[in-house]
Amino acid sequence: MTPQRISRRSLVRGSVAAAALLAASGTTARASAAERAGHAGQTLDTEALQAAISDLAHPPSVSAQLRATQGSEHWYGTAGVSDVTTGRRPRPADGFRAGSVTKAFVATVVLQLWAERRVELDAPIGRRLPDLLAPHFGQITVGQLLNHTSGLPDHEGLPDDSTPEGVLRHRFDRWTPEEWVRTIPADRPLKFRPGTKQEYRGITYVLLALLIERLTGRPYGEVIRSRIVEPLALRGTLFPGDDPHLHGPHIHGYLRMTGGTLEDATVFNMSNTWGEGELVSTVDDLFRFQRALFSGRLLPPHAMAKLFTLPPDSVRMLDGSPARYSTGLQKVTVNGVTFWGKTGEVWGYRTRVFATRDGRRGFVLNYTPTPLDTDEEMAARVAAALTS
Repeated sequence: MTPQRISRRSLVRGSVAAAALLAASGTTARASAAERAGHAGQTLDTEALQAAISDLAHPPSVSAQLRATQGSEHWYGTAGVSDVTTGRRPRPADGFRAGSVTKAFVATVVLQLWAERRVELDAPIGRRLPDLLAPHFGQITVGQLLNHTSGLPDHEGLPDDSTPEGVLRHRFDRWTPEEWVRTIPADRPLKFRPGTKQEYRGITYVLLALLIERLTGRPYGEVIRSRIVEPLALRGTLFPGDDPHLHGPHIHGYLRMTGGTLEDATVFNMSNTWGEGELVSTVDDLFRFQRALFSGRLLPPHAMAKLFTLPPDSVRMLDGSPARYSTGLQKVTVNGVTFWGKTGEVWGYRTRVFATRDGRRGFVLNYTPTPLDTDEEMAARVAAALTS
């Protein structure tokens, strides 16, 4: 593809979501043990949860749907419409683009392969992908890719997606994963020594998806389907590849143009998110996946531990804040309650999948913000309603 001016948004898309959620939710570490214990006996405040998703002005959104759980209670609610043309309301089996939630599926399969002794987490990735990476990148380990401590330099030559018009102009661009890897300049030094700092990078999961293919001899989406999607009967979950359409009942995503008009952004070639953000799923499927993952159905105990282990305290984010990404998940503490899960976003869609370690309290939120840049107000309201 012809190199074009890089947009900084392409580098950080989805990278600050956990930090923003943490800040916007009024996070505090000061809640007492008694207060945290008191949460366990509460029931779901369904009025607060409905109010949290019904404010579609903050951020500006077309639709929202939420499935929440606390103990044995489950609740599902919606707001807005799945399609502004028909006015149909969202349904729990509607498909949508789940963005970086893809990474939790990829990480789960890599951990399965590790548990089967088919790969080592401390093995250099260059040993498995010698033809793709410059020698000084090849020493990054599988584990460092998984927890975003790789130190890989920034991309170059990506399309300009700094405006909604620019986003839609490139909606049918097609990329191979190898082309995407090559946007990491081979002659650039590492940003930091691998394992010493943390920076969220989607490219690391492109490499992990390629690793899955090298280890299994099959497309990574097929491997995830056979190991996760089919065993859990996730009937609305798929990897679209080059197909830009969402088929069957689905949620439409929209973007507000600079002139004020609303454009449908549902049809989109997601090949530039191959391996790290192309997942299509549903609220019900992601809820089922989350419960299966946290209950140990998909991983043995020693692999499960990796999901909930952050890097050492000496490893900090580039801005100096504490590391918040584990192997495939991220950690957020709201009002003294710690959630683990994954954020996901692509143009026109945002997805948040979080639960407590014991799985007793959690939520799957999908909504469709229309600006390119929005804050975490809706997710913050949901988290607050579950922890107040």
